[in-house]
Amino acid sequence: MTDTHDADFQGSFFSLSIDGLTLGYFTGCSGISIDLDPVNFKQGDGKMIIERKRPGRPKYAEVELKRGLTASTSLYEWFDAIVTGKDKTPYKTATITVFDRAAAPIAKFRLDKCWPSKLSVSDLSASKDDVMIESLTMQHELLDWAP
Repeated sequence: MTDTHDADFQGSFFSLSIDGLTLGYFTGCSGISIDLDPVNFKQGDGKMIIERKRPGRPKYAEVELKRGLTASTSLYEWFDAIVTGKDKTPYKTATITVFDRAAAPIAKFRLDKCWPSKLSVSDLSASKDDVMIESLTMQHELLDWAP
């Protein structure tokens, strides 16, 4: 186990790369998680039956990234390639990289067989001065959690 300083892990500065190409920097990210459903079974020795639990298959939550709206169309182009069926397989490898205060990478989360399932922009309102937020939701089949 590597010794790290907890103060470095603020999680407030991170980027998204798809197949090695950085698409941008984001201000919000949720859904980086792995769940194991328990598998229940009964085991007995002839006198007593005990219910046992073992780890089942992993499940991965959808990952949602948010940032202020930019002029970049890279997220839309990736999403549009799925909608129009331009690629034979829509799967990509996404990497979310977390940076420390000095902008050095300190953690990476790799999402394999990843594809965008939702792309949205915050509601438009002429009566508000809120920053417009762009949101991307991704599905994936594997999460590699690496420092």
